[in-house]
Amino acid sequence: LVTVTDGKVGEVIGALHSVLGENPMMAYLVMMAARLVELHRVLKPTGSLYLHCDPTASHYLKVVLDTIFGVQNFRNEIIWKRSGAHGGARRWGPIHDSILFYSKTNSYTWNPVVEDYDKKYISDFYRYSDERGVYRLVTLTGAGVRTGDSGKPWKGVNPTGVGRHWAVPLSALAEVAGGIDVSKMSTQEKLDLLDTHGLIYWPPKGSVPQQKRYLDMALGVPIQDVLTDILPIGSQAAERLGYPTQKPVALLERIIAASSTPGDVVLDPFCGCGTSIAAAEKLGRAWIGIDITHLAIALQKYRLKAAFGLED
Repeated sequence: LVTVTDGKVGEVIGALHSVLGENPMMAYLVMMAARLVELHRVLKPTGSLYLHCDPTASHYLKVVLDTIFGVQNFRNEIIWKRSGAHGGARRWGPIHDSILFYSKTNSYTWNPVVEDYDKKYISDFYRYSDERGVYRLVTLTGAGVRTGDSGKPWKGVNPTGVGRHWAVPLSALAEVAGGIDVSKMSTQEKLDLLDTHGLIYWPPKGSVPQQKRYLDMALGVPIQDVLTDILPIGSQAAERLGYPTQKPVALLERIIAASSTPGDVVLDPFCGCGTSIAAAEKLGRAWIGIDITHLAIALQKYRLKAAFGLED
């Protein structure tokens, strides 16, 4: 575990104070530092922390978080495009927030999450179809010559002759292997397996086959650290509650799905109108929400009752 002492955090806060002086930003950093120390203390070894902030504070908060969690446990600065384009006063239009992602240890929970392909990507790449569905073509060879199975001919096609070797996609094998242990199969047997299941495209001209990757077998795009597909809450959106810092529930669902499993506890110490706890409830997580204002607590109660029938 990362060893944290209040002394180290105090030194960082003191250094920041010497640069920033006494102002609202410094007061905010002092307040956050004390709470982040306690959040680190109660976090499980498999847990993660996501801190949502704007670019005016993100760089200061990252220094504080590096001190508390350890530089080695910084995972990402996630950029969320929170609004559409608009004019800035003598500067580039500010349209993003930052989300700083830290883990407590290297043994943190991580579940791969994928996004749907956009329509343009599908139209550009999935240009073929047959009775099974729409598919794209993917190469079955890699650059360079090999001396093992991957360099030997298969069905009259010799990749060595063009300076390449067979590169059988493991994801495609996993789809059709069933209970077969593919690790014991030769490269040629793996290609036979794909061909038997109709996943090999034989071109009418030329002799280099390719893999058919069907759209319904594609998992999607792994989540990236720039989020542009989750739109801000519009003025007419059904989920809009009128709370000034309300975030889209899709944003919290993506974070919770990636860094927890059903039954885990999600803690939001600044939960506002309750988006995080509503997302946690929807995804089957336990949750703890904390806020100090009566407006926030009233909105949380209303939201949980309306969406899930939960009472006080």
